[in-house]
Amino acid sequence: MKRNAVETVLGAVVLLVAGMFVYFAYTTAQVRAVDGYHVQARFFKIGGLTAGSDVRVSGIKVGTVINSHLDPKTFDAIVDMSIRPDVRLPTDTIASIGSEGIVGGKFLRLIPGTAKDMLANGGLISETRDFKSLEDQVGEIIFLATGGSEK
Repeated sequence: MKRNAVETVLGAVVLLVAGMFVYFAYTTAQVRAVDGYHVQARFFKIGGLTAGSDVRVSGIKVGTVINSHLDPKTFDAIVDMSIRPDVRLPTDTIASIGSEGIVGGKFLRLIPGTAKDMLANGGLISETRDFKSLEDQVGEIIFLATGGSEK
């Protein structure tokens, strides 16, 4: 009987510690969507960028990707994002897609411009840089290394 009571108490302690770990991880990982104003950007390809991905300025998370969908007329990928209200972006901001590493997740990198006008709620970032996959980059390197001309 004593053994069952000890095992039960020990099991409860393990569950309590696991619950505390999950709570700590959730509160420090910034996995919640950022509430703020909404902005869109158009890309030729987004390379696996998904809803919930970070939106960063200078490496700092300032927003969250809400959705991505295909424009049926131009076949461009449209990315909807939410930006913190305290971060005001100039209208000439550049959007590009970055990667955490070779096998890491994707994020949206914003490079603020110098315009005096700021993007409003529902605004469009007009200048974007498309995602370059590892295969694209290796192909460019090989092309340049072999002389860069087709025969």
